[in-house]
Amino acid sequence: MSARPDWALCRHCRAVVYAKRLARNHGVCPQCGGCFPLTAQEWLDLLADRDSLRPLDCEVASADPLGFTDGVPYADRLAQARAATGMPEAVLCARLSIGDTPAIVAAMDFRFMGGSLSGAVGELITRAAETALAERLPLITVTASGGVRMQEGVVGLMQMAKTAQAMQQLDEAGLITVCVITDPTYGGVAASYAMLGDIVIAEPGARFGFAGPRVIAQTIKQELPPGFQTAEFLLERGFVDLVSPRSALRERLGRILSVGGRRDTAANVCPVEQVVIREPDQVAEQDAWDAVRRARHIGRPTTSDYFRLILDDFEELHGDRVGGDCPAIIGGVGRIGRDSVVVIGHEKGHTPADLAAHNFGMPNPAGYRKAARLMRLAAKWGLPVVTLVDTPGAYPGVDAELQGQATVIAETLRLMGALPVPLVTVVTGEGCSGGALAIAVADRVLIMENAIYTVISPEGCAAILWKDSSAAPTAARALRVDARSLLSLGVVDGVVPEPAGGAEADQAAAAALVRAAIRAELSDLASRDPGRLVAERRARFRRFGAGPGYAPQSAAALSHPGGAQ
Repeated sequence: MSARPDWALCRHCRAVVYAKRLARNHGVCPQCGGCFPLTAQEWLDLLADRDSLRPLDCEVASADPLGFTDGVPYADRLAQARAATGMPEAVLCARLSIGDTPAIVAAMDFRFMGGSLSGAVGELITRAAETALAERLPLITVTASGGVRMQEGVVGLMQMAKTAQAMQQLDEAGLITVCVITDPTYGGVAASYAMLGDIVIAEPGARFGFAGPRVIAQTIKQELPPGFQTAEFLLERGFVDLVSPRSALRERLGRILSVGGRRDTAANVCPVEQVVIREPDQVAEQDAWDAVRRARHIGRPTTSDYFRLILDDFEELHGDRVGGDCPAIIGGVGRIGRDSVVVIGHEKGHTPADLAAHNFGMPNPAGYRKAARLMRLAAKWGLPVVTLVDTPGAYPGVDAELQGQATVIAETLRLMGALPVPLVTVVTGEGCSGGALAIAVADRVLIMENAIYTVISPEGCAAILWKDSSAAPTAARALRVDARSLLSLGVVDGVVPEPAGGAEADQAAAAALVRAAIRAELSDLASRDPGRLVAERRARFRRFGAGPGYAPQSAAALSHPGGAQ
């Protein structure tokens, strides 16, 4: 890679870069932005707050369980790797702070036998996880590996299960885990702890996969698509949460750790503005069809607009981790005032191009799987969930049906019913069918003054029951889709007023009202324990259709201590 000690050759753009300039730029080519590999020590130095780095005291001796030789004894290869790198093994573990949040970090080094997963490396990763568990700290892993170390055979293979179990223990304890994928990460590391973090972040251009492109091409002769197994490829397919340049990584990690680790309830005892209308007769009457048209106004704030205007320290997270990242549902972590929250919502857009890019706010199964993943993250971190509803319905196409649209909606409904954290939903525009309800099984369901909520679009209802889609205004009135009617039916718990001219006339004012409404609901729900939350949420939805004389079972009978499934 180096032309001479003072210079380095970028493998991406072939530029010759002055080594000191490259070091100042954290190993990023100033010409093309391509990433040179960093050593494990360089990663720790990059991530750590000033003067916070302390090596973890966990010496582990490498073993030679097979007495392996491939012409050169394995013991000799280990000695050569130690001499070349100055490291005892392919990973360094340390205590440090990132944005003032203490954490445990395990960083791998590809120079040491390709960053391969040996018994010693697996032991060090596991001890780092056990230290994080004992001290109740976040664990961050930085991966760079070709896979399991072949010279240790099945002993190396067993490290995949061992490290996966260590990550599971952190999940059970509700501790934050973040995996940073660097180039390259393959084989047994990719198929174990590297993909088991709550948040998975990849470097630009990082290559990642179980079998590398050369192995795939040689074994099954498959032609690989352009950019195959790169970070950007993985982001598009929903396997990583975000791709971050090195220059922004420490700040983004600090934001995520701060939001995820915050358990500050001080805001919940502070006075909050009460803006929600609770009584139907205090909501202005409007024709239901007028409400439909206003709810669909292209100028109304989208979910991304509300996130931008309402949230502090927002970090969008991507992907369902099984192969998709539906653009019709967006979400992530952030704060509303001092309250850390997980937020999820339908996204439409304002222009024809935006609408098409976000599938007109109609999610496919990957969107609901992404929402469910974020809800499980909220349950693990103990954070409330806020969802914003604005959709004409779940996507009804062939691909969605082939991917199990009905199944994922059903599973999301079940998940929300048992989520052990506060849930607040605001219907901000259209709320149609199961596609809306799938992220609206909440403790408190609010609706904006000019939004609608309905079992089916008025046009769909008119086409089916009136045999004439032009009867949509009549259907809208019959369905009672407007906010006042929904409040009188008890389907929503309150109405969020809109500024003069509607939300489309003043997005900032509309967002301020939504923010105040959400804060008030979260403040009220904050004192409830998980059992009470689940019991009251189940009782809320249990009463619909039960009739006036129905007496529900006790809250204890309706709750279940198991939490999110």
